[in-house]
Amino acid sequence: MKMVVGISGASGAIYPYQLLSFLKANTAHEVFVVASDNGRRIFKEELNRDLEEMGFPLFSTKNFDVPSVSGSSKMDQMIIVPCSMGTLGRIAHGYSDDALTRSADVFIKEKRKLIIVPRETPFSLIHIENMRLLSLAGVTIIPAIPSFYSHPKTLEEAAFTVTARILDHMGIENDLRKRWKV
Repeated sequence: MKMVVGISGASGAIYPYQLLSFLKANTAHEVFVVASDNGRRIFKEELNRDLEEMGFPLFSTKNFDVPSVSGSSKMDQMIIVPCSMGTLGRIAHGYSDDALTRSADVFIKEKRKLIIVPRETPFSLIHIENMRLLSLAGVTIIPAIPSFYSHPKTLEEAAFTVTARILDHMGIENDLRKRWKV
């Protein structure tokens, strides 16, 4: 698969870090990363790592040369993790003012898989309405809300419950968390 991982300026850098690490170590998918300046800064602040170290082609949101900004480019899916509510709102209302929101706009219009992982709390009515609009447009919304029935012992294990859910919806097998069994 060819995919885009978008990173906005929301807190929660652990999620794209875990996702990109998994994709690099366990798949042969072609991955492009589009990150805002704030997304890169927060990645560095929260993880003490540079996004460039992940080893994937990295594009600024100011760079419209990323393949995903055109519907004629054959990309399979896009994941925005974490997704700020500002980015989510711009996507919901078709305001594609940078490479990240334009890419999402292309995925929606081309009816390609788009997964958005908002990282915000509490949700305002505006946030909920924007998520409703995106859901009606076929976007999968996976809030960054960890589960705890697997008794995670570390922050990383708690975050894996979200990362595993993202991978599940991407159609990528993983064993990052204990699955619910009855």
